[in-house]
Amino acid sequence: MNLGLEGKVIVVTGGAAGIGGAITEMLAEEGARPVIFARRPPDPQWFASLGDKASYVEVELSSDDQCRKAVEETRERFGTVYGLVNNAGINDGVGIEAGPGAFRASLEKNLIHYYTLVHLLADDFRKSRGAIVNISSKTAVTGQGGTSAYVAAKAAQLGLTREWAAAFAGDGVRVNAVLPAEVMTPLYERWIATFDNPPEKLAEITSRIPLGQRMTDAREIAAMVVFALSQQALHLTGQWLFVDGGYTHLDRALAGVR
Repeated sequence: MNLGLEGKVIVVTGGAAGIGGAITEMLAEEGARPVIFARRPPDPQWFASLGDKASYVEVELSSDDQCRKAVEETRERFGTVYGLVNNAGINDGVGIEAGPGAFRASLEKNLIHYYTLVHLLADDFRKSRGAIVNISSKTAVTGQGGTSAYVAAKAAQLGLTREWAAAFAGDGVRVNAVLPAEVMTPLYERWIATFDNPPEKLAEITSRIPLGQRMTDAREIAAMVVFALSQQALHLTGQWLFVDGGYTHLDRALAGVR
C-alpha cells in the first residue's frame, strides 16, 4: 500500500526513543522526512541508521520561545510542515498530594506543548492539508491512581483531538489520537525494574491483556500513527484509536481464554 508520505515533513516530538523512535523509523521507511523535536540529540548509531531522511532540532518543549524557534528552523530547512505527532511526555506520578505547583509543572511537560505546536503550525497544516496525531494513553479513559496530572493531560489531549478535528475540518486537516496501554519501551523497562520481582510483575501485567497476553510492540503503535497521517486515511478524523490488544475495553477474564 502506498501511503503517500514521500517527502512530507512531519514533526515528531520525543521522536528519538520508545514509541516516538518507532514512529520516526517508520516514517523514514515510508519516505517521509521526520523531524525530531527533543531536548537531547538522538543516539548517533540509531540516528545514522535512518539514512538522510530524519533530522533533529533541539528544543525544550515547555518553552514557548524555543518551540517557536524550532518551528521557524524547521520551515527554513525543509519548507512547509505537513504533519505533527504530539508524543513527548512522561507519567511523572504527580498525584493528589503533590499540590497545585507540581500539577501545573506536569501539565507543561505533558499537555501545553501539544497546543503550542498546533498553534504555531496551523497555517502549515492548512496549506498542506496535513494531519495531526496526538499520542494519548489508556489512562485518559480508565484512570490509574496516583497520577492526577498525567491523566488530566492525557484526557485533555483526547478532548483537543475532537476540538481540533472540528476546527480544522473545513481546511481538510485531519486530527486523530492514538492510545497505547502496555508498551515495552525503555521507560517502561525502567519502571518494571523498580519492583522486587520484575519478571513476576511483567507476567502479571501481560496476563491481563486479552489478545495474546503480551505487551504491545512500539512499532504496532507506530503503524497506526503512520496510517493516520497518510493519504490512505483521508476520511479519518476526530478518532481515538486504541492499539492495546483489547486491554482497555475487553473483559479481563478473556485473558485466560485460549
